Amino acid sequence: MPRVPLLSGSRIVVTSLPDGALVLRPPPPGRGTDAEAATREALRFPLDGEPLESLARGARRATIVVQAPALPVPSPLADPRQRTIAAVSDALEALGIPTSSQTLLVACGLSRRASQREVAALVTPEFARRFHGRVAVHDAADPGLVPVDEDEEPALRVAPELVDTDLVVVVSAAESVLHGGPATLLAAANADAQRPALADSLLETGGSDGWLLATRLEHALAARVPLLGVSLVLNHPHGSGPLRGYPYEADAVERIAHSPLRRVFSAAPDPVRRRILGSLRLERTAAVVLAGPPSVAHAEALLRGIELRRTTLAEPLDALVLGVPWTTPFLPREQPNPLATAHLALGHALGLWRDAFPVVDGGIVILVDRFRRAFARPTQQPYLAFFRPTPIARSPELLAGAEAAAATDERAIDEYRAGRTVHPLLPFRDWDACRPALDRLGSVYVAGARDGTAARQLGFVPIGGLGAALDMAHGHRGPDARLGFLLAPPYFPLKVGG
Repeated sequence: MPRVPLLSGSRIVVTSLPDGALVLRPPPPGRGTDAEAATREALRFPLDGEPLESLARGARRATIVVQAPALPVPSPLADPRQRTIAAVSDALEALGIPTSSQTLLVACGLSRRASQREVAALVTPEFARRFHGRVAVHDAADPGLVPVDEDEEPALRVAPELVDTDLVVVVSAAESVLHGGPATLLAAANADAQRPALADSLLETGGSDGWLLATRLEHALAARVPLLGVSLVLNHPHGSGPLRGYPYEADAVERIAHSPLRRVFSAAPDPVRRRILGSLRLERTAAVVLAGPPSVAHAEALLRGIELRRTTLAEPLDALVLGVPWTTPFLPREQPNPLATAHLALGHALGLWRDAFPVVDGGIVILVDRFRRAFARPTQQPYLAFFRPTPIARSPELLAGAEAAAATDERAIDEYRAGRTVHPLLPFRDWDACRPALDRLGSVYVAGARDGTAARQLGFVPIGGLGAALDMAHGHRGPDARLGFLLAPPYFPLKVGG
């Protein structure tokens, strides 16, 4: 009977495939391109609008906006976004805007504000040495944010660096409708504007409040300052070491499932496993670089990325098994708490669908994770609000009250502004990001849960092991239930049906 390995936390869980089960894995990494040369070409020949040379005519100051590279998961050591930022800065300098007149604005959204070390990792060491401009890390709670559109709700206020300049260039990777492109601008806005930035599907603009907010902000800014977007299509990562070829190649999946070293690895203490996984060298390349108005460049890059990285599923499944790796969906990478784990799996991985949700209405998702109540201090302290003695996750009234209290918690906001924690509204947005999946699913099982209370506080069903979870899924959906196993990371688009 075939066996498949699933990355669960820092462990590798191997299970036998039931008869008729489908294995969903991403296509192998595509061919890379020279990110710097492709960026220079894109700046000269954008998809729409004027090239950088025309937009920069007469400009004396410029702001380069970048998003903290929390996505994609896992983070690579070599990231083509670093070289793209350098190419954009060089192009600006060639057009008469020296680095001393450039501002690098890091848009962290509601995640923890980037530290000096994390900012340095956004660029190449060579660029860091020669860049003489200003570096600003966005503060979503800054009372000095500049209003740009207060005619509708929510009111939009942005970092002063987006307005007090002669030119804005957005550099991002096209990961979803909520990550990259105009969403990078939204990640440099006020917390109240970012809070409702959600999407039914992360790959479709229709039904996405986040996309509407982001494009509304883009249009408001474009009326005040010239605006250009540079969007990268990233290939899946490739690496070396014991996990080479996983999860793309069937031979690699089989090799890991039957490797005797897997048992040695599983027997090692958790810190040792994390250190080993962190030492694996991963590299991402850019497949293409596009430029134009941020929403235009991003939409085209997103479509190309879907075609390049997708897997097709003929019809929705009755149950889907999903391993969740040891990582938070934000920076810094830390041991995730149960809500962060749920958000990575249900809000992100299960949001990467196009045309149809990958599980039938009333179906089952099985998360393979130990689901421990661990809250890295101080970064994840705002998530504790979901794990008090009285559960709030499935009560709209309790949720609303807890969110109102968090939004006015001056101590929590001060901790965020000091760069020690995530914004207190982030856990509530993370939970809302899970709702498109939760509203369709009948049950969420947590196979291997060590903290059943934490799972039940989120409305999930804790089960001792994956075998028992599969038996229960067959019991609920019938012996002919269509089962699927999603091998990740990296997470990948699913085109469902047709």
